[in-house]
Amino acid sequence: MTKFAIISLSFVILGSCGDSLGPQAAGNGGFHAKYAVARNALEGGDYARASRSYQRLITQAGPLAPRLQLEYAHAELRAGNYGEAARIAGTLAQGQSGAARGAALAVQGTAQHELGLALLAKGEIAPGKAQLTQASAALAEVLKARDDLDPLGSMAGRRASIEARLQKL
Repeated sequence: MTKFAIISLSFVILGSCGDSLGPQAAGNGGFHAKYAVARNALEGGDYARASRSYQRLITQAGPLAPRLQLEYAHAELRAGNYGEAARIAGTLAQGQSGAARGAALAVQGTAQHELGLALLAKGEIAPGKAQLTQASAALAEVLKARDDLDPLGSMAGRRASIEARLQKL
């Protein structure tokens, strides 16, 4: 699954969790405006700014914290900070269920896949293989429990690629 597809899918999933940030915006001193800055930075490719913005917002987000944590993980993924993206998404997945867990696991698996490939490219076979194994497990869970999160089959394709790579190691 491409990084763009994961972000798009997660926005659709998370968008269904609530139609607006209205209550947060009204009671939290411009939360909605601050969120718009973070989201626009993420969508515009300014991942460092998005990450900083999400980090600040998460502490104020109340029930929206999981949504912001997922978007924060996306910002880290898009910035190439695969270890951090995997950590954030993995922690988030532990406390979620349903589509929210699936979205977090998709980000975690994607980040671990990219991290594993980077480690293998540097000749770090054992840690690279471990990351690929964890990535495959995360994506397998998503595909088994929430195959509706992969309507184009790109996540299944990523998992197949990981499995093929693992067979060669």
